[in-house]
Amino acid sequence: MRTEKSLKTFALAASLALACGALAFAQTGGGGGNRPASASAPKPSPTGAGQPYDDQVKTLMARAEVQAAFANVEREREAIVKEWIAITEINAPSGKEAERAAFIEKILRGYKSLDVRRDSAGNLVATRRGTGGGPVVVIDAHMDTVFQEGLKIKVESRDGRLYAPGIGDDTRNVEAMLATIRALDAASVKTKGDLVFLFTVEEETTFKGVEEFVKANKSKIGHYIALDGGYDGFTYGGIGINWYKHHFIGPGGHTRSSTPPYSATLPAARAIARIYQLQLPAGIPTNINIGMTGGSEVVNAKASDAWFSVDLRSTSNEVIADLERKIAAIVKEEAEREKMTVRTEVLSTTPAAQIPGHRDSQLVKTSEAVHYALGFQPSITTSGSNNGNVALLAGISAISTGAADCGNSHALTEWCDPTTIYKGIQKTVLLAVAMAQLSS
Repeated sequence: MRTEKSLKTFALAASLALACGALAFAQTGGGGGNRPASASAPKPSPTGAGQPYDDQVKTLMARAEVQAAFANVEREREAIVKEWIAITEINAPSGKEAERAAFIEKILRGYKSLDVRRDSAGNLVATRRGTGGGPVVVIDAHMDTVFQEGLKIKVESRDGRLYAPGIGDDTRNVEAMLATIRALDAASVKTKGDLVFLFTVEEETTFKGVEEFVKANKSKIGHYIALDGGYDGFTYGGIGINWYKHHFIGPGGHTRSSTPPYSATLPAARAIARIYQLQLPAGIPTNINIGMTGGSEVVNAKASDAWFSVDLRSTSNEVIADLERKIAAIVKEEAEREKMTVRTEVLSTTPAAQIPGHRDSQLVKTSEAVHYALGFQPSITTSGSNNGNVALLAGISAISTGAADCGNSHALTEWCDPTTIYKGIQKTVLLAVAMAQLSS
């Protein structure tokens, strides 16, 4: 899932002290309250996607070939976890995935069912050819992680979980794709459409891998499944993501100097506090995060350039534009208050990607039916934040989901429950065959 590339940063203690009290208010849109007594009772939970999708998926899942593929996953449990751990322990900072990519490529080239190549972006593209007459289905997982170069990763197993940086995001899904290929091959499953297993680069930073792949192949892609997200549900829309870096520029000076009276960290801290107090819209998934700060290079200097990053996200492009204007006004006001100037860098912009009518599309309804058929009570949202966004922006029907139950994404304490990946792989198998169409 997408985040910013690691940069050298320096914490601004004042900004944290001013901002932390406002965080809960800002991110929830204000205080809560008890549900009104007159509110209607909740609707009963659905039990399926509706017809004909539920019956089609159940019939497909009962087919001997699909059951044989599922059985292969169960037989290979130990090998799956062993390979998952091996891939996780190869550090793959975004933009520096070469070692991990080489390891995965060697595995892929051992499968006779695949045509394997590297594209110009550095993605690994492994195509399992169909018999003809079906749509091309892309199944994607990204090889990169958010962690710094040189980090030594060792997977630890304790209390029924696997712990390691990147074990979940997105290595669980890389392994799910590899295991899916093996299961399809072991069961001699043939699909009408091609299955393209895409292992991408730079998802966490620039979207370079997926953008170049989609640009080169847009007209050929029927459906796009991004394996990067929640285990028990899926997304069918993409949240907009804008990244900024706001600099407060002042004259600087020594701690004891009388001019200027303040470090540039002061207006930066005030701005951070005000930004976190902004009211977020109710009913529209929206987030503001200030995750990086910087200032002077030494303790005894008043910063001449104090900066902070802003990660602004919403499923509404109108909300993003409104908050962008409000943040820019706050930054300008606080800088002028101390007779300083502002320089803003736009690090990246990705618009919200919502396709009208997509909720009732073949991919979304089939994905919903697959989840119910496997015993999930799926959470279905429009706030994806991954390679699927790029496909959606290109007008390609896309979803994102995950193949294991994991937590603490992007943290050194990241974990996964290994017992859940087998069902996640079976979900991937069923999605692949349902969308590419089983060949008789």
